[in-house]
Amino acid sequence: MFAALEIFNLDTGETETLLETERHIEAPNWAADGALIVNAEGQLFRVPLDAPALERIDTGPLTGLNNDHGLSPDGGWYALSDSTLTEGSCIYVMPAQGGTPRRVTAETPSWWHGWSPDGSELAYTCRRDGVFGIASIAVEEGEERVLIAGGGHYDGPDYTPDGRHIWFNSDREGAMNLWRMRANGAEPEEMTGGDSVDWFPHPSPDGQHVLYLAYPPGTEGHPFGRDVELRLMPAEGGAAETLASFYGGQGTINVPSWSPVARRFAYVRYARP
Repeated sequence: MFAALEIFNLDTGETETLLETERHIEAPNWAADGALIVNAEGQLFRVPLDAPALERIDTGPLTGLNNDHGLSPDGGWYALSDSTLTEGSCIYVMPAQGGTPRRVTAETPSWWHGWSPDGSELAYTCRRDGVFGIASIAVEEGEERVLIAGGGHYDGPDYTPDGRHIWFNSDREGAMNLWRMRANGAEPEEMTGGDSVDWFPHPSPDGQHVLYLAYPPGTEGHPFGRDVELRLMPAEGGAAETLASFYGGQGTINVPSWSPVARRFAYVRYARP
């Protein structure tokens, strides 16, 4: 086994291993019908819960997908980040039932991370003129709006279920911590500040919690192959609880992975070499 696709149950505190594979799978999303979506080797795969297996999803000409992908709130669309046809990652949307991907972002690089709760906008990480930031764009013929940018790194934007805030991670103040801002980019507020290196915050669908990935102190970037923790904190901030510790990192929870009912989430654990 190289990778294990796992489901954590908040009610029981237990983990279920859904699928073990020798392939390098990453970044699970939870579809409305109960299946999970992962990427591997530039392609997208569906994993049904009742008969777990990697079932390839046809993404047309896009064969260089990275781990920044996800389903719209109504389950009707995929957002995809791919560099097959462009220099640098570009964001597309594609009907979940199949069809031709449609390009959304004119500028690259752009890495998708979140759908707005009403499905009308996408939030993503961008790099413009060498500067990282968080941007949003309307799915239908929208213009890019860079919400926040500056020195340091910005990543992992994800909307709260009421659409009022976007969570993200940044080292804009020196350390890589979690931040929250208004959906228009106003009032950025630092939400963690411990020794860990915190990445990829994901608000739960019920608005009660935020799940995130914590690296050991001193970690640079968000590498694969590290001892990491999955932590859960109150949505309004406060002390976090460590739910699981394992070998993981890049690919574990890059994108939203909560189940629609907010009591379970999916993640990827990797085998230690």
